[in-house]
Amino acid sequence: MDAQLLTYLFVGASFALYIGIAIWSRAGSTREFYVAGGHVHPIANGMATAADWMSAASFISMAGIIAFMGYDGTVYLMGWTGGYVLLALLLAPYLRKFGEFTVPDFIGTRYYSNTARVVAVVSLVIISFTYVAGQMRGVGIVFSQFLNVDITLGVVIGMAVVFMYAVLGGMKGITYTQVAQYCVLIFAYLVPAIFISILITGIPIPQLGLGAEVNDGSGLSVLDKLDNTLLELGFGPYTDGAKSTLDVFAITMALMIGTAGLPHVIVRFFTVPKVSDARKSAGYALLFIALLYTTAPAVGAFARLNFVDTVHNTPYTSVAQWFKSWEDVGLIGWVDKNADGAIQYAPGAPFSGAPDFSDSRGPMGERALTNAPTSSPNEVYVDRDIMVLANPEIANLPAWVIALVAAGGLAAALSTAAGLLLVISTSVSHDLIKKTLARGITDRQELLYARISAAAAIGIAGYLGINPPGFVAQVVAFAFGLAAASLFPAILMGIFSKTMSKEGAIAGMVTGLTFTFLYIAYFKFVSPELNNAEHWWFGISPEGIGMVGAMLNFAVAGIVGKLSAPAPDSVRILVENIRVPRGVTEPQQDSHLTG
Repeated sequence: MDAQLLTYLFVGASFALYIGIAIWSRAGSTREFYVAGGHVHPIANGMATAADWMSAASFISMAGIIAFMGYDGTVYLMGWTGGYVLLALLLAPYLRKFGEFTVPDFIGTRYYSNTARVVAVVSLVIISFTYVAGQMRGVGIVFSQFLNVDITLGVVIGMAVVFMYAVLGGMKGITYTQVAQYCVLIFAYLVPAIFISILITGIPIPQLGLGAEVNDGSGLSVLDKLDNTLLELGFGPYTDGAKSTLDVFAITMALMIGTAGLPHVIVRFFTVPKVSDARKSAGYALLFIALLYTTAPAVGAFARLNFVDTVHNTPYTSVAQWFKSWEDVGLIGWVDKNADGAIQYAPGAPFSGAPDFSDSRGPMGERALTNAPTSSPNEVYVDRDIMVLANPEIANLPAWVIALVAAGGLAAALSTAAGLLLVISTSVSHDLIKKTLARGITDRQELLYARISAAAAIGIAGYLGINPPGFVAQVVAFAFGLAAASLFPAILMGIFSKTMSKEGAIAGMVTGLTFTFLYIAYFKFVSPELNNAEHWWFGISPEGIGMVGAMLNFAVAGIVGKLSAPAPDSVRILVENIRVPRGVTEPQQDSHLTG
């Protein structure tokens, strides 16, 4: 059975499973739609959180980033993992004890202001749609390559599947679907990594294989051989970093605090019965996430090594079929500049307008748009998004492994997309409509608005998937920066400051979000030719500017808070209640969860 037929079977079976779960777990109330009724077991919630967390950026793009950036790519590992620890320790238990449905719900109540609630909704919508654009692009890439389906049709199919379990099941359907998706994606990630580790080093544990000797008789370790190979081709050493220390710190911090401010991850902790269960599910989720995150550096190094060995100086007429199939969808490109018929891989942009992968400071990757040659000796363009997906083909693994990776990539993208679309719909229906514009609506009407909002959000997400704004992990990194600059400071101050006023919180959120959005937009869309360390403020890249936005948020909030009236006594009592551990004084059980 060939790879494409197996892929149809694997993907079709997984989609049938997701839709079946959605029908079985159809939400019948707003509480089930928003927080799965608050009855999810910590282990199940940990798996669902891990699936929500490990998006297309983690599954498809992170190892691809590491494969080309080398040492500098570790900022994504440090930032995303460290941010999850920050979220679990500083925010999740307290927000769960507060017991509301959404992040804007907490901000609106804590800052006793519908204006603060609306600002939080706007921030959430911008962040979530920025994030979901990367997920839908991942869906399109998988469909176009593995299922021989046009990207537009592939995105539409993905939208239909998400519609089934997000609109019908809400958080209840999404939770149990994400448990299944975690199982699919982690199996799909680990199996090829284990196979390739055995092929290259003879060691079945990829994390150990990364530091082991290559079994080619050279006596070199994987990283030493990769360094030597890249240096021979003219690239910088894989194990050296090109980014400045300040930019590495800024990106890591932006990803960390952005992670802690991501609403679709925070809301997962509202679905468990007790505060203690929120802590337990955070621990389980970290364990499930670590399985992929500790494997990614090995996958990235193996992929780059295999790619160079397979492609460089190979006659195009005899190059493996995977190279030509990815070339057909525009994610690999080749032009014979020296007319020798062989593929030459070297630093520099292969085409006019294509990225320069000579070091980690080049653009993050985009589709090849033209075959016009440049003066550089490089003849190969490769989009970083394909490295994990193409890895089994490059290593000549069995067809069923290739099919499994395709199903895993779709599971990662769809699980996160569903979580993002749900927080958008709940914020619109619960915070914008019920709590602001139409306070007298019934629970049934609110549920209808939630489903309508989810359907509209899926439509917008589909458009972004068909017209993607950029490279998956790059777009996702911007979402983290926006979350870092807007929601995280407001949530943190709301929990740990009894006196922060609504005026301070609102001013801080608006300042942080506006500054970060404009900085990113300027360097990425308005003047991309200036997107380099020479023109960045203090040498901080757009991926790391969320840290500066967060600092501005805190500073403006603090100044405005001092100049305005402090929070009323009722809010101070609320904050004290949130911060008292359950069991010391037992408040009423989740009195806010009334629907």
